[in-house]
Amino acid sequence: MDINEPITLTRDCDAVLIPMGDPLTLPKGTTVYITQALGGSCTVNVNGNLARIAADDRDALGLDPHEPVLGPEAQASAEFDEDRVWDELRTCYDPEIPFNIVDLGLIYDCHCAPLPEGGQRVDVRMTLTAPGCGMGQVLVDDVRGKLERVPGVAEVDVALVFDPPWNYNMMSEAARLEAGMY
Repeated sequence: MDINEPITLTRDCDAVLIPMGDPLTLPKGTTVYITQALGGSCTVNVNGNLARIAADDRDALGLDPHEPVLGPEAQASAEFDEDRVWDELRTCYDPEIPFNIVDLGLIYDCHCAPLPEGGQRVDVRMTLTAPGCGMGQVLVDDVRGKLERVPGVAEVDVALVFDPPWNYNMMSEAARLEAGMY
């Protein structure tokens, strides 16, 4: 994908303005430039502003749509694998930084426990790189949505916390190396 190539939206498309988190609708025919397409969602430059387009709206960019999610009945009865939870968390990206939220050190805790009625409950405590970032709820919703599609997961709770405050030392060694933050 060439980030310098203009893309004309094929339909009206919901987006979120970065970093404020304000929702907006980009009209059909708007020209955008993809700056990041990781984890399903896309960050686009539109008239000098950044906006996040959700994975379910990729078709407006002429890209393949997001893969379908299993229904709740299939989820609860499927075999659970905690590694799959972590794999899904690694598909969530900060819309401004090309690193997944696990390698960025934004996941403080992830606890999985079986429910009496079947399936697993997944509790996640996560933070943001900056407490005032308006994209917090967008990232929380992305995490929740992706974990809900993990086979065997019946409930997901994602809590946004700011203690301890995030700093670049929380990044994985690989992410720090790639970002040049050593």
